[in-house]
Amino acid sequence: MRKLADIAFNRQPLTMPPSACVRDACVGMHETHTDSVLVVDQRGRLLGIFTDRDAVCRVIAAGRDATTTPLDEVMTASPDTLTPDTSAIEALRLMWDGGYRHVPVVDCGHLLGVVSRADFKAAERDRLEIERELWEHMR
Repeated sequence: MRKLADIAFNRQPLTMPPSACVRDACVGMHETHTDSVLVVDQRGRLLGIFTDRDAVCRVIAAGRDATTTPLDEVMTASPDTLTPDTSAIEALRLMWDGGYRHVPVVDCGHLLGVVSRADFKAAERDRLEIERELWEHMR
């Protein structure tokens, strides 16, 4: 079973300070071909996460100005995190149960990266689907 360390290995997550504007975050996501920005303090500690979905729902649909809205007003603060030794299926369970598409990976307070649903193999997603079907039948 793969661990998150295997999935997030050698990836540099896109990080920005909480004062960065949404437009800069969106440009950064576009340039790095990623769907999320990890919002960090001056020491690199995770404060929140801002995703492409946040840009649509919390900024554009809400009529906010992307050039003046700082990330700390529209990010998900203190997001759930996982450790690098978490298994892929455990991560998928958390993502499904929480309705997340992205989860930061943190080890002893050190930000290692972020995983998204797209990072998981079909076999891992299929296993979660089988588990969910069994759970529904047991209810």
